[in-house]
Amino acid sequence: MCGIAGWVSFDRDLTRHRADLDAMTATMACRGPDAEGTWLDRHAGLGHRRLAVIDIEGGGQPMSVRTDDGEVTITYSGETYNFDELRSELLRRGHRFRTRSDTEVVLHGYLEWDEAVAERLNGMYAFAVWDARADKLVMIRDRMGIKPLYYSGTADGVLFGSEPKAILANPLADRAVDLDGLRAVFSFTQPPGGAVWCGMREVAPGGVVVVDRAGLRERRYWTLRTRAHTDDRQTSVDTVRSLLEDIVRRQLVADVPRCTLLSGGLDSSVTTALAAAQLAEHGERVRSFAVDFVGQAENFVGDHLRGTPDAPYAREVAEHVGSRHQNIMLKHSELADPAMRRTVITARDSPFSLGEMDASLYLLFKAIREHSTVALSGESSDEVFGGYSWFHQPETQAADTFPWTAVFVTGARAQVSDRFNAELTAALDLPGYIRDQYAGAVAEVERADGETDHERRMRVISYLHLTRFVRMLLERKDRISMAVGLEVRVPFCDHRLVEYVYNTPWSLKAFDGREKSLLRAASADLLPQSVLYRVKAPYPATRDPLYTSALLQQAKELLTTDDPVFELVDRGWLDDVARQDPATMPIYVRNGIERVLDLSTWLDIYRPRLRLL
Repeated sequence: MCGIAGWVSFDRDLTRHRADLDAMTATMACRGPDAEGTWLDRHAGLGHRRLAVIDIEGGGQPMSVRTDDGEVTITYSGETYNFDELRSELLRRGHRFRTRSDTEVVLHGYLEWDEAVAERLNGMYAFAVWDARADKLVMIRDRMGIKPLYYSGTADGVLFGSEPKAILANPLADRAVDLDGLRAVFSFTQPPGGAVWCGMREVAPGGVVVVDRAGLRERRYWTLRTRAHTDDRQTSVDTVRSLLEDIVRRQLVADVPRCTLLSGGLDSSVTTALAAAQLAEHGERVRSFAVDFVGQAENFVGDHLRGTPDAPYAREVAEHVGSRHQNIMLKHSELADPAMRRTVITARDSPFSLGEMDASLYLLFKAIREHSTVALSGESSDEVFGGYSWFHQPETQAADTFPWTAVFVTGARAQVSDRFNAELTAALDLPGYIRDQYAGAVAEVERADGETDHERRMRVISYLHLTRFVRMLLERKDRISMAVGLEVRVPFCDHRLVEYVYNTPWSLKAFDGREKSLLRAASADLLPQSVLYRVKAPYPATRDPLYTSALLQQAKELLTTDDPVFELVDRGWLDDVARQDPATMPIYVRNGIERVLDLSTWLDIYRPRLRLL
């Protein structure tokens, strides 16, 4: 996996700025606890923190190749799952290798195909190549944006890093956030390429950024395109199954212990079942992990989001496939600890988190890391196969907005827009921002020949999820997992599967009148019937009223201070909700309190250099 950082400056001698490059690289230590390395030339510096997964002894970075025309150096984060095939092709073309690492394959792939190497990679990756032959930096990111890569232009070059904190560690960086940054965070519609911090951008998913003396240029080597789907139902089901088997097989390759995340939902259960079968071929037994909460069995009450608890279904799948399963049990006091909130907000570099759901994810990953270095996740299946309830509700299908914003931003259970003060609420104009972002996203969707209006609408909804909604989830998963040095792989984000299912007509995706029809049919022989037909449940949340009570106490303590958060948040709103009974408080109100505490924590972390514009 790893964390990367770097600096290109055409007007400076960067060999005099090693301390600055070291400081940038050090911020990525949690992403790469196993080794560190820096490389400096006159106008370029690359930093690397390594999480050793493949070729533990030989994969150190930054990695260089000397050519007759100059040195070419890479700093790389991620995994290339087809590196064996690429290595074989490059060997036939005359390349020679010193290591077994996928990093060296990508570096030689760049030597052979230049920027076009990106089109040949299957995996999750973000990397930068300094090409001294042309005095240029090339930054490339995987198609779905699984691995992050940020950059910030300077007067004479660029700063970059796996996370904003790497860039912010450089003295040239400005810790400023403007209204657009806050809009991107609190609207739930973060556009591709955007970032919270002023002057900072992400390399877009499927993007290439080139920096040389002529300036900075961006392009996309991959976007989600509309193509004809001619396969019948059974062929479509068989193709999905074949792709999943190949994807999981590739993503199990590692020189370190592996496991799966198993919630007992369809997605994680399919991943676990396939991993169990494939590892059994080699005499191995898969490990699986789930999160649960002390008192959850006693406190659980089903609602419109979570109708059933996860634990019984996870146990049933584990018994069915023979995994070595472990529940990670968490207490309310761990989730409510302000130090835990600070850890999560620091990991995310953002004023926004999912509160206790991020805290529990962090604690789950931290516990897993004691046993495994790589985990396979069911993340993104809902976006690919249409698993969310709003995919199937006529009113949200017809809504002229992002389907999820009606729930989280502007609807009756809004978690965001009801707590800012009147001045900031007016300045943000989240409804207007969402309308503009929505219109721009819809305009990107190509229509298929002969597509009905309903099929077109469902294609649009799928596109919105695969290019907007999934990005927020992948960012969350990456930041929190890498905060503990755990590599989480996402089989459902393989671009071959995404492209195939995206272009499958909605009538096939929901052929049995339910969510994720294709996935269910493709895995019918793998799972117990109870799990196969279980209704979708999102990531679990604690129902312990003691957690809510702890939040209310923290809110009351905050209200006694002159915290800078009250320059943004309506103190009266927080005072009103802090008086509510924790036993009857609606979940969306509890979430609102979490967001205020998150924002207060973020402001404290980045003071005194933080500027809100």
